Amino acid sequence: MRASLEVADIFRAAGPAYRTAHAGHLSLHQLRIMSAIEHCRTAALGGHVEACTDCGHWRIAYNSCRNRHCPRCQGAAARSWLEAREADLLPVGYFHVVFTLPAEVAAIAFHNKALVYDLLFKAAADTMLTIAADPKHLGARIGITAVLHTWGSALTYHPHIHMIVPGGGISRDGTRWISARPAFLLPVRVLGALFRRLFLTRLRALHDAGKLAFFGSLTHLAERRAFLRHLSPVRKKRWVVYAKAPFAGPEAVLAYLARYTHRVAISNSRLLRFDKAGVTFRYKDYRKAGAGRQQVMTLAADEFIRRFLLHALPRGFHRIRHYGLLASAHRKDHLERARRLLSAAPPPAADSIDEPEARPLCPCCGGTMVIIEVFERRYQPRAPPPPSLSSGTQAP
Repeated sequence: MRASLEVADIFRAAGPAYRTAHAGHLSLHQLRIMSAIEHCRTAALGGHVEACTDCGHWRIAYNSCRNRHCPRCQGAAARSWLEAREADLLPVGYFHVVFTLPAEVAAIAFHNKALVYDLLFKAAADTMLTIAADPKHLGARIGITAVLHTWGSALTYHPHIHMIVPGGGISRDGTRWISARPAFLLPVRVLGALFRRLFLTRLRALHDAGKLAFFGSLTHLAERRAFLRHLSPVRKKRWVVYAKAPFAGPEAVLAYLARYTHRVAISNSRLLRFDKAGVTFRYKDYRKAGAGRQQVMTLAADEFIRRFLLHALPRGFHRIRHYGLLASAHRKDHLERARRLLSAAPPPAADSIDEPEARPLCPCCGGTMVIIEVFERRYQPRAPPPPSLSSGTQAP
């Protein structure tokens, strides 16, 4: 069901003026994102006409843009991805771990997204794998599914990594499964300290290699001494790694993944109003507890679009990654071994027979809807549909 207000509505109304006001300051990538969202499921992208074989009811279905920043296009992508991941779940508890960058480092990340986001992934994953393999802690090789988010609830810039981690791993000699304690995976203070060291060491290496770019108020950080002074307070502060209690079963893990893996900066369901005052939406204030956490904010349309575009990912960047036992190269072998060690049944084999694609049902009589016309981009479909299917025809 279409939400009463969508990000696309805001982009269509305020996007042209925003592009004009910021001409020369928007990247081609950002312009393409705006265009994709504005044209999603409109005649601009083409589509088809469906008609019921029983009652003749017909409707128009426009093509989606399939842009990963579009709030309307993530549901189907998430469902397909989850179907593939369901077979990877093990019969153990799963933990949710979050790695966050301090504000001083996030400012550098904003101007060097591809490099620093990649570093964030690798430093966080190496931290988890290293501490988990330490016999003083778990002493096992674990699996990790990691997802990058770059936003706070109010659309502010807040890069962080969400991880889903099985509660245990395979011993170093590969002969047994080592389970984590029921409500404890790894010590977060130890994780935070190693994460800080790995990340800052590698960030300095990127600077020394001349790979980081600095603009605006950060231009002076191109000089090494200024860069080190900027990072000096960060080296002394505690980097917070947050670990939540384990999920209550595999179904809860899948429900969580459905919400997080293909999420965009703001969903259409959080939008409340769009008028002369600006865009009003719901957000969570995590400094408050209980009912007071849910808040409402209004931003000018230009500021709303600016904040939305802050979270445009670099082209081709993978925001979902797998490490350890779940790394793609040996995922199947590792999962088979883990199930043997856990005495768990293998996942049901996928049906090798290709089933015919399910057609949508008629909303009027429950009959089968068939495609009677396909139209290209920028063209409107013919109406009404052919006489053979027009008996009882209703407008969409």
